[in-house]
Amino acid sequence: MEVQFTPDLEARLAERAARQCLSPDELVRDVVAKYLRDEDRFVEAVRRGEAALDRGEALTHEQVGDRLRRFLEP
Repeated sequence: MEVQFTPDLEARLAERAARQCLSPDELVRDVVAKYLRDEDRFVEAVRRGEAALDRGEALTHEQVGDRLRRFLEP
């Protein structure tokens, strides 16, 4: 597979890769692999949420807000 980047994006990738002691190809592979892992985790979380809703398990708006506040507290 080949991917074409604009000269600006290619330069940015090369600079970032050099900072991490990677080749641009390695950096792109790492970034794409991370994106796909994150996407898989997101899709699975949505599926679990939908299954919980199907079982009648749901949080109120206030409960969601409380959980987010607790999660974001330092």
